Amino acid sequence: MTGQQQGKRGWMPSATLPSKPVSFAGVTSAEMVERARRLAPAIAARAEECERLRRMPEATERDLHAAGLFRVVQPARVGGADLDPGTLVDICACIARVCPSTAWNIGNLSSHHWMLGYFPPETQDELWDVSPDVLIATSLIFPNGRGHKVNDGYEVTGRWPLSSGIDNSDWNMLGFMVRERDDGPPVDQRFALVHRSQYEIIDTWHAVGLSGTGSQDVAVKKLFVPEARTLTAWAFNGKPHPGSQVNPSPLFRLPLLALGPYVLSGVMLGCAQGAYEQTVGAARKRNATNTGVPINASQPVQIKVAEAGARIDAAEMIIRRVCDHAMEVARAGREAAHEDKLRYRRDAFFSARMCLEAVDIMMGIAGSGGLYLTSNMQRLFRDAHAANAHVMFSPDIQGALFGQHALGMAGPPPLL
Repeated sequence: MTGQQQGKRGWMPSATLPSKPVSFAGVTSAEMVERARRLAPAIAARAEECERLRRMPEATERDLHAAGLFRVVQPARVGGADLDPGTLVDICACIARVCPSTAWNIGNLSSHHWMLGYFPPETQDELWDVSPDVLIATSLIFPNGRGHKVNDGYEVTGRWPLSSGIDNSDWNMLGFMVRERDDGPPVDQRFALVHRSQYEIIDTWHAVGLSGTGSQDVAVKKLFVPEARTLTAWAFNGKPHPGSQVNPSPLFRLPLLALGPYVLSGVMLGCAQGAYEQTVGAARKRNATNTGVPINASQPVQIKVAEAGARIDAAEMIIRRVCDHAMEVARAGREAAHEDKLRYRRDAFFSARMCLEAVDIMMGIAGSGGLYLTSNMQRLFRDAHAANAHVMFSPDIQGALFGQHALGMAGPPPLL
């Protein structure tokens, strides 16, 4: 039994992982999206089970491993597909139409392979040499962790919420503030890479939306983390980083934190697309309950369908423009400008808002039929509102960052 398999919880058999590593290097974006499409019916059939378990079902994790959907943004040198963030958006949107919780975990857990590619090469190899299919959770809430420098590493203490996919993962990247003394100001923000044998999982995830994501709390106390298993968050700003020497592709020249929202944007987009397809399809054949008049003959409904469709199309264009622009800059060997990074964050929250508005419009058209637990519409509605609550989609935070810069307001540089 490998070290990674030993880390699995009792309910998760080692058979969940592929018995032999598979390389997905060279698989195209179109093929990866097609693999997601082929898996969608099986994942749809498990959506209710996913919510009941409050985590990914074993069969779903196994299917995603086999299809390579966790390894879309993993370096090619370890058999990853090494594709662009736009591919991850498309995959998540495809799966979110039928199970947003599963899509949320695909986006999160896939992106942590991307993050690991910025760490020192020896740290990457420590995990990927055991299995390139290793899953890593995160919690990016830096203020919830505190640490200070000790010989050859950091001592870290904290409790972090919202660590999605933690039950399916053997490692976790925990954000913490570095202070030289307990009452002093932070001097750095870092990630600590911690094996699950070293942290406590606290069962807190009882949520109205995205309930199948397993976004539990995680805690450590006075844990020593070797230097090589930590990385400053500033390493993800698009400049050369410790992993650059072994992962030279454009993907690993991107400002990862500025593009962070886009690993989840596909969930919002897929919720809106799924709601539109389901509700509009049903409205073509449905009569109003109170009047018996065909729904599709109602002009207010027709206008709402147009408005929702326009929002979805506009959101998709905005998301695609950002992902394409970021890759274009990276392929040209340039660093993304600060203004572009702020625009990436601005466009993420605004496209998410348009997706949420489209879902709300569709829920109004679905009427009482959308309320039944047998309908996927109620799941899309709940999960879209839960996804929209993520800090990366907050207009109060992301919009303010863009607005401050556009208006010439001086302030500390944001973590981009």
